[in-house]
Parts: sequence; structure tokens; C-alpha cells
Amino acid sequence: MLLGSHVSISGGLHKAISLGEKIGCTAIQIFTKNATRWKVKPLQEKEIHRFIEDWNASSIVSVVAHDSYLINLGTPKEELHQKSQEALLIELQRCEQLTIPYLVMHPGSHVGSGEENGLKRVAKSFDVIQAQTPGYQTKILIETTAGQGTNLGYRFEHLANILDMVQEPERLGVCFDTCHAFAAGYELRTEEGYHETFETFDRLIGLDRIKVIHLNDSLKGLGSRVDRHQGIGEGEIGLKGFRFLMNDPRFKSTPMILETPKGDDPIVADKENLRVLRSLLQP
Repeated sequence: MLLGSHVSISGGLHKAISLGEKIGCTAIQIFTKNATRWKVKPLQEKEIHRFIEDWNASSIVSVVAHDSYLINLGTPKEELHQKSQEALLIELQRCEQLTIPYLVMHPGSHVGSGEENGLKRVAKSFDVIQAQTPGYQTKILIETTAGQGTNLGYRFEHLANILDMVQEPERLGVCFDTCHAFAAGYELRTEEGYHETFETFDRLIGLDRIKVIHLNDSLKGLGSRVDRHQGIGEGEIGLKGFRFLMNDPRFKSTPMILETPKGDDPIVADKENLRVLRSLLQP
């Protein structure tokens, strides 16, 4: 399986590859820049070459990127919206340079302007960005969210609406986050609930749109709309929900990425969560 975790790029982008191998990943997620700052230095050719070279020589099959949490395409504040749009464009360009196939992003928050208006702004932003990146191989993946505050994307209908509004929907996909979906009210703990959740997703969006899955247990309960990740089996979803997902043949080739708490030793924490996940696999 393509299974792994979000890993640090401290010391250089290429360091993420060896760190992923040390943890035992076959898939990793990274930031391609400092996620807490707007400013970014352009990638140098030697950086790009070293990253791709190390990746090709490694046991890491899949690399996924996540954008900066500063970005908000749903905001009605024009200055922030424009800044966010430009920042996402840069992140997409960096992924294309690094041959990373997927860039995961949160659709953003409407900040009191209403969900419909927020979703329209997100879709329009994608159109603007895609018009500037013809022929790109990297796809933007809209992540399901928990629905905290005025966040968009906590209903599958939100993602379906965005895909309906954009001019090139084939260039977009979805990242399904287990903690976020559960906190948003989608049941994953029972066999009936699990199947109903993905049947609903398939009907509204299509399972083929799920390109990456974030594996996170939830500190808070079903429908809490609180985004708090927990270690696998240590939260409200529990092991049963992850057993369904780990043994679902529909996702056997889908990169599954941990974003669980790292604790005092990130390597030890990630290794343990991966061990737990692999123990759920049925022969």
C-alpha cells in the first residue's frame, strides 16, 4: 500500500525522502516551503534535481504536497483573496517543478459572507490559476474539512458545487480526511455508516476523484465540527473505522497519509501509527 506520513523538509526538500524511508513510508506528504510565511525563495535547479534524484533512488513511491495554511480563497477581503490566489499559484508551480502530482489545499473560509459566495470565490480562483498553468500535470486536491467556524468544504455538496462551477474540473481532485469527515458528521465507525458515507460521496462527486486520503483519528465526536487530530485508534473513530478503510479494495492504490500528533519523537510516533494501521490489514 501507499502508506506514510507528513514529514519535515528541515535541512532541504530532499531530506524529506530519507526521513520518509527511515519511518517506513511508501508515500509521504510535504510542504514545499515554510507553511507559516507568505514569502518564498524560488526553487533553485540544484534543489529540484537533488529532490527528484533522491526520490527516484528511494523506496518512496508517492509524494504529495500540502499548501500553506495562510491561504484562503473563500475570503471576501480582496487583498487577502488576491494574496491567497497568488500564493496558491506559486505552490502549484513549485509542485510542477518538483514533479509532485498532487497539491492538497483547504478550500478556505467565507468569513461571514455566506457559503454560496465563498464557494463561488474558490471556484473563480481555480479558473484564474488554471488559466495561467496550461498543460500542468500537478492537480490541486480540495480537502474535506471539519467545518470549524466559517470553513467551507465540510459537506460533500460544497466540493461538488466547486467542481460544477470550474471550467476545467478534470484538473481538480479531492483529498479525503477521516478526522475532518467524521467531525463534519459522516459516520465511519460502523460498516453501515462507512458504506453510506462513501456511497454519498460517490453519488455527489465520484470516488475516482479521491486521489489522497489523510488518516487521522478524531479527538472530538461525530458531527462536532472541531478539527483536532488524534493517533490512530486513540480517538472517537477508533480502530474499526480504519480497518474498513485499510481493507477497502477501492483505495488500495490511493496514497494514505498520516497527519497525527508527533509527540516528543516524530519518528517513533509515526512508526507506531503505521504499525497500527498495517496490523489492521486482513490477509
